[in-house]
Amino acid sequence: MEVKFVLNHMDIVVNARPDEYLAETLRNLGILSVRVGCNESNCGTCTVLINDKPAMSCSVLTAQVEGKKVTTVEDIQEEANKIADYFSDEGADQCGFCLVGFALVVHALTKEYKDPTDEEIRNYLVGNLCRCSGYHAQFLAVKKYLAEVKKHA
Repeated sequence: MEVKFVLNHMDIVVNARPDEYLAETLRNLGILSVRVGCNESNCGTCTVLINDKPAMSCSVLTAQVEGKKVTTVEDIQEEANKIADYFSDEGADQCGFCLVGFALVVHALTKEYKDPTDEEIRNYLVGNLCRCSGYHAQFLAVKKYLAEVKKHA
């Protein structure tokens, strides 16, 4: 089936199987930042933004993004690098496998909330699994990043 969507500001047309998940389609398009870690929407390594909202691409059929905007970390690379620096400063980036998902949800968080509460931050981070460290370091990194964003807004 033919599916049309916008990927990182580019109009895309793909032929996808009816049972094909977006993660597979994106990987086939060369978007290597999208990883499939669990294939059950539990880990967050396949996170993308669909119409600016975080989604697990391993559980979204490609057909479901017809006419929608899909954003991957490749489109927000400069911001993702800044977020990664904050994670590194807090020791929250031991292997880096989870950073792509975290960067995308933090990006979405900054678009939805000007001054998010701790609970709103945690609600955004909850879908990202990190087996290397506790989540306190990630939370602190995000808080510090958001403070910097707010300072320059």
